[in-house]
Amino acid sequence: MAVMARAATTSDAFNAIAEPQRRDILMLLRTGERPVTDLARELGMNQPQASKHLRVLREVGLVQVRGAGKQRLYALDARGLRPIHEWIGGFERFWNGSFDRLDAYVQELKQAQREE
Repeated sequence: MAVMARAATTSDAFNAIAEPQRRDILMLLRTGERPVTDLARELGMNQPQASKHLRVLREVGLVQVRGAGKQRLYALDARGLRPIHEWIGGFERFWNGSFDRLDAYVQELKQAQREE
């Protein structure tokens, strides 16, 4: 039986950020552009691993790269997160409803304390 090649699972931002180390890279890039060597060192991975993750993030539009002398500097491109932000926003009413119920419960407790 032939072994089939694994299908790419990083065709969009959702799949790309499913990998925890890629999310860690994005967190580090929030503070500004960084060379791959800094990212690899800070995350405790080797440079080829970091480069592979950065390539995926670049392909789905979450990071940009520019040359600076011999270094390649990577920067967050938060525009690529818009589809994720919009999707998550669809669940906001559930969180708001939970907070509204919690607030109503707290107000009931305060009223009960005042009546005692």
